[in-house]
Amino acid sequence: MGFSKNKQLKELDNTGYSNNNQSLDGRFLNKDGTSNVIKSGLNPFERFSIYHYMLKLPNWKFFLLIFLFYTVINFLFACIYYLIGLDKMNGLIQGTPFENFEEAYFFSAQTLTTVGYGRISPIGLLANTVSSLEALIGIMTLAIITGLLYGRFVNPKAFIRYSHNALIAPFQEGKALMFRLAPTKNSTLSELTATVTLTMNVDQNGVLTTKFFSLPLQLDKVMSLALSWTVVHPINEDSPLYNLSKKEIDDSKVQVLVNIRAFDEGYSNTVVSRTSYTWHEIVYDAKFNPMFRKMPDDSAILLELEKINDYSRI
Repeated sequence: MGFSKNKQLKELDNTGYSNNNQSLDGRFLNKDGTSNVIKSGLNPFERFSIYHYMLKLPNWKFFLLIFLFYTVINFLFACIYYLIGLDKMNGLIQGTPFENFEEAYFFSAQTLTTVGYGRISPIGLLANTVSSLEALIGIMTLAIITGLLYGRFVNPKAFIRYSHNALIAPFQEGKALMFRLAPTKNSTLSELTATVTLTMNVDQNGVLTTKFFSLPLQLDKVMSLALSWTVVHPINEDSPLYNLSKKEIDDSKVQVLVNIRAFDEGYSNTVVSRTSYTWHEIVYDAKFNPMFRKMPDDSAILLELEKINDYSRI
């Protein structure tokens, strides 16, 4: 695999991934920073946290799920009221079957949200029991949704966008592996620290084994992230990529694991962001194009996030 050309390098054993005597070609980290791990041996209720799932859902999916839940549960209770009998609904305006069901549906919505306009009220033990149960479900649902909204609102997130590709580009009389990142929100990130780990399959005595190495960076810390930051790993004698050809890097199934830690002044908390690059996403002999420029009136600097992955072949 060409690894024998390099001098002996110190391996990492604290990556959180097992250093075992087998090669792993699958992705360790997904592009969004989540671990590409599937758990088995537990039932779904033990390995699945609905709270964390709801916190991580995109906003449109979160609110769509709430809307679907609200619609479905009102439909189910409207069916129950309809089956109990419309004569048990005092104040209901009789009409066609559809209009009667519509009345039951909106009575359910008023009961679930504990609005209770007062025109329609249940009569009898069964109808009152069902409406009381629905009101209890409505109170509990409101409390859960409020908690989730608060959790999503205050949950510290690192709003960072990464280039889709990492590049191997000319750098100081040699070459370097580099990628870049930029902030996407109007929050202020300071004290950013980058940690980059490289994984590669190495042939040891005829056994293909996955090894982990820390990549020294030209600059592993910046005071603040106002524009873009190109993270650079010089490929010199201290690099596990030193003297490796493109074919050897591809054959070694190289992956670059990125961890960014920063302090968000808006949240007043530390935030973490992760991503990764596989050998398929490493572009050779290319350099990034500029992605920020001065405004025409010199009043500010324009950061063009749509250009974060723009590069030119050398």
